[in-house]
Amino acid sequence: MLTNLRFWAWMIAAATVCMGAEPAAQGRRTEWFRAAGWGVFMHYLADSAELPTAEWNRRIDGFDVEGLARQLESAKARYFFITLGQNSGHYLAPNKTYDSFVGIQPSKCSRRDLVADLYAALEPRGIKLLVYLPAGAPDKDKTAMEKLQWQSGPHRNLEFQQKWEQVIADWSTRWGGKVKGWWFDGCYWPNTMYRHPMPPNYASFAAAARKGNPASIVAFNRGVVVPIHSQSEQEDYTAGEIDDPSKVSFGSFWVDGAQWHMLSYLGKWWSGAPARFTTEEAVKMTTRIVAKGGVVTWDTPHGPDGLIGEPFLGQLRAIGEAVAGIRR
Repeated sequence: MLTNLRFWAWMIAAATVCMGAEPAAQGRRTEWFRAAGWGVFMHYLADSAELPTAEWNRRIDGFDVEGLARQLESAKARYFFITLGQNSGHYLAPNKTYDSFVGIQPSKCSRRDLVADLYAALEPRGIKLLVYLPAGAPDKDKTAMEKLQWQSGPHRNLEFQQKWEQVIADWSTRWGGKVKGWWFDGCYWPNTMYRHPMPPNYASFAAAARKGNPASIVAFNRGVVVPIHSQSEQEDYTAGEIDDPSKVSFGSFWVDGAQWHMLSYLGKWWSGAPARFTTEEAVKMTTRIVAKGGVVTWDTPHGPDGLIGEPFLGQLRAIGEAVAGIRR
């Protein structure tokens, strides 16, 4: 049980959040994010666990970072998310800690550090880089599942989380200030896995992500949840996964102690064509949120080389022009 002192400290903090005041740390970390208003998300993933390592490296080596950076610049995007990996067990940057736990050789982590190369192309253009990572082990890679000691479902997963936080800290330390934020997917059982007074918990999870950059912004996603809200006081911004952005509404840019943010997709599904909105619809949905201090991220289809094709690039450019005209 909480002591009286801790109880009243918690009550005061909770009341402050409910009244809409920004906690100092989160407010400072998210200033740039709110000012940016909108950005782009890309699911660059291997299609199966059986993909040969040589082929995965060939794809990563062929990713056109300069070409993509020019496209994002032309759209006036102020930030960009890239997936580190997902269910296949292939990742687009080296990680010695992951390799030491999993033991797969040759490594399914790419030779090329695509994150570092993206930063080198984006930073001179004033575009900030953020990364995506699932909160669980790659479920199509049986070896990784076993070695990382992952159990799917409402389990504590203490051993897994201790290892996973070390993997995250390795990447975070590797990139330092190059990475400005993290979006963690699949935090489906928060009460079982993360809401504990002792680590591993939300606090240690966030600390691992901020190991290399204390200013990194962090969000934890448990799926499509309406209305958009924050999952933890450790979050800086809401994960905000939404299927139908036309129906989204919000009253304040600061909700439950986090910057209000929505993530949705321009294609028929995540990274899939064709476009499901007209350009006018996409612009309207973005600007009505940005004008009120919210932040919008659009997942966008891409080619094997990482470049964005039409009509999506045209939609992003129209969104960028419209947002540039809004006083933030």
